[in-house]
Amino acid sequence: MKKLAIIGMPMDLGQMRRGVDMGPSAIRYAGVTERLKELFDEVHDKGDIAVGRPEVEVDPVSNLRNLNLIAEKTELLANEVDKAIEDKAFPLVLGGDHSIAIGTLAGVAKHYKNLGVIWYDAHGDLNTAETSPTGNIHGMPLAVSIGLGHPLLTNVGGYGPKVKAENIVIIGARSLDDGERELIKKHGIKVYTMHEIDRLGMTKVMEEAIEYLSEKTDGVHLSLDLDGLDPHDAPGVGTPVIGGISYRESHLAMEMLAESGIITSAEFVEVNPILDDKNKTASVAVALMGSLFGEKLL
Repeated sequence: MKKLAIIGMPMDLGQMRRGVDMGPSAIRYAGVTERLKELFDEVHDKGDIAVGRPEVEVDPVSNLRNLNLIAEKTELLANEVDKAIEDKAFPLVLGGDHSIAIGTLAGVAKHYKNLGVIWYDAHGDLNTAETSPTGNIHGMPLAVSIGLGHPLLTNVGGYGPKVKAENIVIIGARSLDDGERELIKKHGIKVYTMHEIDRLGMTKVMEEAIEYLSEKTDGVHLSLDLDGLDPHDAPGVGTPVIGGISYRESHLAMEMLAESGIITSAEFVEVNPILDDKNKTASVAVALMGSLFGEKLL
């Protein structure tokens, strides 16, 4: 019995551009439930986590934006993801900005001894309060998940770290801050930048990533930021970076993950319909979900 739980996380507290809170609605409007009903025995849309319209606050000590609110709201998400897994469902989280991954991973990782993570993104999201140029927490969720950052964030779910640095593969990176580069080298995080994707080809990159994680993990979470794709294919994102992964390469990556059978949870984040062109980016997200869950042309 294949069961899917869709959880919306309409949160835009991790950055400064409004609109990404409408991401879950845009993805639903693009037909996610109808499409995935063809691929699962049961699809349950759990609705959205209540985020509300809180006022922006900046923590005076750490300079982090919306620190307390993000800790509180990601805790709610962690509980919903935990419940979905307890119910033997595959958790699919719709974002929202990438700070939501703090909650998703907190809910997922407690169910695995050695969780792996594929971070499909233009950015490393490995900043801390000390290295962040902005104080925006959507640039920090991967650092938080390996135990680096403010205790309010690293302890979401009541434990930490959620994942070991050596169990992470970043795919599509092309915009890294200095502190992130240092952290990647220090912790030995596996990164495939656009240079490697161009040089090796997406097939080789995914073969290597799948083999690398298959050997050492008992489950793999996919965290896919739509800005991992080139802005030509996914214009509706808050922090677009030109020269990204193509639509076709992304489908290939998702199809290879489907064939591998290693993905045990997933989230699709940073869809911002305000910045989009006729809901194109949400439609791309839904199409990629189809490939990830085994949709076939023939």
